[in-house]
Amino acid sequence: MAETVPLLPSALRQVQSDIDGLFAEALEVPSDGRARLYEAMRYAAIGGGKRMRPLLVVAAAGLFNIARGRALRVGLAVECIHVYSLIHDDLPSMDDDALRRGKPTLHRAFEESTAILAGDSLHAVAFELLADEATHEDPFVRAELIAELARASGPRGMAGGQMMDLAAAEAGLDLAGVTRLQQLKTGALIGFCLEAAAIMARVPPEGRTSLRGYARDVGLAFQIADDLLDVEGEEARTGKAVGKDSARGKETFVSLLGAERARQQADLLVGQAIQHLQAYGAEADLLRGIARFAAARDH
Repeated sequence: MAETVPLLPSALRQVQSDIDGLFAEALEVPSDGRARLYEAMRYAAIGGGKRMRPLLVVAAAGLFNIARGRALRVGLAVECIHVYSLIHDDLPSMDDDALRRGKPTLHRAFEESTAILAGDSLHAVAFELLADEATHEDPFVRAELIAELARASGPRGMAGGQMMDLAAAEAGLDLAGVTRLQQLKTGALIGFCLEAAAIMARVPPEGRTSLRGYARDVGLAFQIADDLLDVEGEEARTGKAVGKDSARGKETFVSLLGAERARQQADLLVGQAIQHLQAYGAEADLLRGIARFAAARDH
């Protein structure tokens, strides 16, 4: 649909600028012994990155006329969790990566101990943001946001998926296993982005089914695209090393389905995600555009 062509790039650029500005404000470097920690956090968090998770929060908030400033604060909290996870995933004890977002990974640019502390600190900042009255005046809304982000980022979500990923290197996974892994590792945070907007709008859990369905399908389409980029992408475009999964013998959607079937599955998931938004009008156009981008991106 033509309306998403100009809408998405503009919205993405604006959110990238907004999130960088908020990170710069939140991570102002103090003039004491913590300075190097803050510099490391800024190195990892500011500049680069698609900011798709904050964009999803902002786009979903648009369905309910939630103030953009509030949505951006929640988006910043999600991005804190995402950046912390990348810092820790890149460590020698995890994936041992040398490149992230087109520059040396944090433990290479600084050192491993500082990288661990920077990740820990960004994790804490995420919940500090959600607990602040500036995010929402209702303490029950803030409490639910905190609880949902904790679930999405912990052992029942992202961290659990990462553990499954580490274990899969030895055990191997079938298609159902890879799908479950990615629903936790990647999909849980994406799900929170949609859930957060509904929480701020005080939509009851039973009224969030369509948004959960959208998040589930977009998350899997996004991961399939990531798997395809690992096989077909160029390091200069992706900003990180490619070919890692096959080198490590990891099962992915592409290794299990083949590139063409994986691409077809991503397209099917995008169609399903858009179908979940059928009750909404033009206010959901940005979410529709994000779904299409999730499968078609080249970086």
